[in-house]
Amino acid sequence: MSFSSNVKNELCGLPISAHHCAAAEMAGLFDSCGVKEAGAVKIQTENAAAAKKFYNLLKKTFQAHGEISIQQSRQFKRTRLYTVHITDPGKLSEWMEHREAYIHNSVLSVLKAECCKKSYIRGAFIGCGSLSDPEKNYHLEFVCGGEPLSQGLTALLQHFGLRAKTIERKGHCIVYLKEGENIVDLLNIMGAHQSLLRMENLRIVKDMRNTVNRKVNCETANLSKTVTAAIKQVHDIKTIARVKGLECLSDQLREVAKVRLKYEEASLKEIGTMLSPPVGKSGVNHRLRKISEIADQLRRELL
Repeated sequence: MSFSSNVKNELCGLPISAHHCAAAEMAGLFDSCGVKEAGAVKIQTENAAAAKKFYNLLKKTFQAHGEISIQQSRQFKRTRLYTVHITDPGKLSEWMEHREAYIHNSVLSVLKAECCKKSYIRGAFIGCGSLSDPEKNYHLEFVCGGEPLSQGLTALLQHFGLRAKTIERKGHCIVYLKEGENIVDLLNIMGAHQSLLRMENLRIVKDMRNTVNRKVNCETANLSKTVTAAIKQVHDIKTIARVKGLECLSDQLREVAKVRLKYEEASLKEIGTMLSPPVGKSGVNHRLRKISEIADQLRRELL
């Protein structure tokens, strides 16, 4: 089962809250995957837990009984679609009166209490949300059927300090979060605390792995530079020895040249400790640069 499905199942398993929060969660679920037909309203989802959640919210909020039907998806042979209908005329009228407040006003202005705002977001995520595997990348999104839902969700997420953004994709408005910290905060807001802990553990392991990889890459790059520099230094010294002999060098340069030839793989610091008297890393580097300049001059003279 995917990480996204685990989050939805956890959210669907949470106890149904107070009446006003249950109504807000039901509204979020309906707005994200519900449709109104002649004489009936219904939601359609591929998640059995989401269908059961909506059914239970119906009973909790409006004392209405829905009908759950299952059918095979025409697009994907192995996918089942769960549909929850409410057809009772009295309850349907009460439901639609409740919906009017959300249809004609912004969600943010209708939902006064913080708990209701959180419940609405939770319902919307159950209906149209998805979350990538945190081991691969950090991406959470709501696939909204139209602008009213995307605008309302964006406003709610930004109300809680989350950096939500919107794009259009294949005729849908997508509200998404990219940063791991924002996604963790949203899981906390929705009440998915177990999924939050799992994601935090994965983030820690992933960050440690990335840190180790950066250090290894940095050390590998530094080692490559050191080896390349050492090869050039040895080549320069051999050029001077072949053309004019090392005797043409000053005592200090000749000493460091002989040590470099003898210990080709030694670092500048190690070479410095072998000199008499010992010389620091910068001093060794300065002398080897002088040797390189002399070698370059000799090559130009030979051209």
